[in-house]
Amino acid sequence: MSLYLFIVVANVMLTVVICMNRSLHEPMYMFLCSLFVNELYGSAGLFPFLLVQILSDVHTVSVPLCLMQIRWLNLYGSVECFTLGAMSYDRYVAICFPLQYNTHMTCCKVAKIVSFIWFYNTLFTAVAISLSAPLQLCGNIINKVYCDNYSIIKLACSDTTVNNIYGLVYIFIVTLPAISLILFSYMRILKVCFSGSKQTQQKAIRTCTPQLICLLIFSLGSCFEITQRRLNMSHVPNMLGVVFSLYWAVGMPLFNPVIYGLNMSKLRNICVGLTIGRRK
Repeated sequence: MSLYLFIVVANVMLTVVICMNRSLHEPMYMFLCSLFVNELYGSAGLFPFLLVQILSDVHTVSVPLCLMQIRWLNLYGSVECFTLGAMSYDRYVAICFPLQYNTHMTCCKVAKIVSFIWFYNTLFTAVAISLSAPLQLCGNIINKVYCDNYSIIKLACSDTTVNNIYGLVYIFIVTLPAISLILFSYMRILKVCFSGSKQTQQKAIRTCTPQLICLLIFSLGSCFEITQRRLNMSHVPNMLGVVFSLYWAVGMPLFNPVIYGLNMSKLRNICVGLTIGRRK
């Protein structure tokens, strides 16, 4: 409960700070604001459900609630991946084309990108759930601390061909574009770093370090999630399995506000100023 409280307080504080301070109404901070809102959204899809299960004597969940949690967490993961992709492109333009940055990345354009990310992923996750909802289930045990779409499909005794095909389409239309954008952006940034001046290298390291750390955290969480879905985890100790399950949904909401709050000087200074002001 204290962990969830920290996630809520940290992400809400940073979101409010960005929204209320005009000096932070810049493309990078607008993407961060969307990211922090998504952390709140994702953690809200896990912790309340988890708390109810812990406090309950019978660890069961209805099918509608399970599907709702699947939609919640799927949208969280998709928006997270797309937002990290958009942020990497933002850094690519800032470092590789600094003179054109203000023309290419306006606040209006960023607002459209953020809106597209949420709408696009909301649409695709809704279709995925609409395909899973009619499935007839022949089992009722999910070996995870939260519901996920793959587990529901594995429990189905009706035909899941359409679900499997849509899963592949989802990977090619939702996941691959974001990953491709991230790889392209950072490959171009690395190229500029190796061929550019020392000042350019320092700027790239300073501005990209928080994103690279977050990408590493998200990638590890995604790898844990995919491994659990595709491999037999019966030989893995239960506690380790629970940790792997929670890491994907908890890692980013927990670490993102700390990483960006400490590394982004403008954001850090405003937060420190507010904290000191309140104490006085």
